[in-house]
Amino acid sequence: MKDTLKPGAMVRFEYRVPADKTVPHLYPEAPEFAMMPSVFATGFMVGLLEWTCMKVLDGHLDAGEGSLGIHVNVSHSAATVPDQTVTVEAECVEIRGRRVKFKVSAHDGLDLISDGTHERMIVPWDKFEAKVNQKAKAARVGPVLRRKA
Repeated sequence: MKDTLKPGAMVRFEYRVPADKTVPHLYPEAPEFAMMPSVFATGFMVGLLEWTCMKVLDGHLDAGEGSLGIHVNVSHSAATVPDQTVTVEAECVEIRGRRVKFKVSAHDGLDLISDGTHERMIVPWDKFEAKVNQKAKAARVGPVLRRKA
């Protein structure tokens, strides 16, 4: 990781919620989810928060590095319907070695829908992929496909 990343680095990101990011689409094979209202799913919301934190890291990682989400501590306090736009703010608040902590919040134009923290670990992709492929081999599920550049 480059030394250009500093606490205070922030990104604001807007995302229009499509119908396929609602609760019934989270695990389509789960009848429990299928019966729920079509509102923005917590699982997809967490992914949106992570995505925004990754945008904060853009330009601050060395070649061959990536980041992995390692801790999520957020609320989901209001329902958001399809076609609403969610605005996420992510701010780097702490850097400890390869660990980066973010303060995150999300608003759907009417309500604060989430706030909390998220942490990411900066890793060399080659080492991470080798470890994951070793685990896949031990689990006898075959190699994990290499990510696309």
